[in-house]
Amino acid sequence: MKSKIIGTLAASLVALLALSGCSSSSTTEETRLRLDFAYWNPLSLVIKDQGWLEAELADQGIEVEWIQSLGSSTALENLNAEAIDIGSSAGSAVFAARANGALINTVGVFSQPNWGTIVVPANSPIQSVADLAGKTIAAASGTDPYFFLLQALAREGLSSADVEIVNLIHADGQKALENGDVDAWAGLDPLTATSQRTTGSVILVNEPSFNTWGVLNTTEKFLKAKPELVELVLVQYERARAWILDNPDAAVDILARDAGLNLEDATRVLNERTNIAVSLIPGEAQLAVFRTILPVLVAEDKVKSQEAAELALLELIEDSIARKVAG
Repeated sequence: MKSKIIGTLAASLVALLALSGCSSSSTTEETRLRLDFAYWNPLSLVIKDQGWLEAELADQGIEVEWIQSLGSSTALENLNAEAIDIGSSAGSAVFAARANGALINTVGVFSQPNWGTIVVPANSPIQSVADLAGKTIAAASGTDPYFFLLQALAREGLSSADVEIVNLIHADGQKALENGDVDAWAGLDPLTATSQRTTGSVILVNEPSFNTWGVLNTTEKFLKAKPELVELVLVQYERARAWILDNPDAAVDILARDAGLNLEDATRVLNERTNIAVSLIPGEAQLAVFRTILPVLVAEDKVKSQEAAELALLELIEDSIARKVAG
């Protein structure tokens, strides 16, 4: 009888410890907001620098954790893995991810960038997109510069089959170009600006319409569970937008410091290649670009199917919170 009682107590203790563990994990998730920052998202750098979210959430006992996104693909991978709650990306990247089954929604817009270009080394014999046929090109798969490259090739009647694409994250793509390991690079600012100044790299293709907006995303799960936190983040993004417009020199200083840029490069990126004076609300402006790149994504087998991509057009954008915040 005694052994039976001891056994029952032991089982109860195990169950209690298990419940305690679950509670601890749940509490950790409940008291932490994880979001990304990126050098190509200047608003995120300002919000992080100013500590606005930390101040807003302190009374609720919610900690803010910042995780760097080296590219759109990194941000979306972290969202899918639930390593972050809200992440920034290029519109094309999240559109393709949604078409391929990722349960992610675009909830806001942070910029209309001209961040993607095709770059060649100084004194390169490559003078046009047609000259890229048979050449090696560094590009980070699933990012806006990657889709920029596909559009540039398609416009000249070429495809990815006509070139050799080397899948490298943006910083490694820059190094490969400058080291002579590839013939061209689907570049991203601010790295492109730095490469131009330090090594004389040349922009071969500069087509603003091939860039697909800077957008904010979250998972359907987080959006349903924590809409109030999504709203709070979007409020701070609007605050950062106004702050940058009122304090352009200070914003350049933050970008230069965080991205390791000199003031010349930071000024060029923020003032000449990044338009932040845009609506927070995602909608037709972004969808129009997605419709343009949809045939390219289908032709290159970057989405599951035409039908999946068309469904993503209907399901990707969730604008209700942004409309509330932006009025």
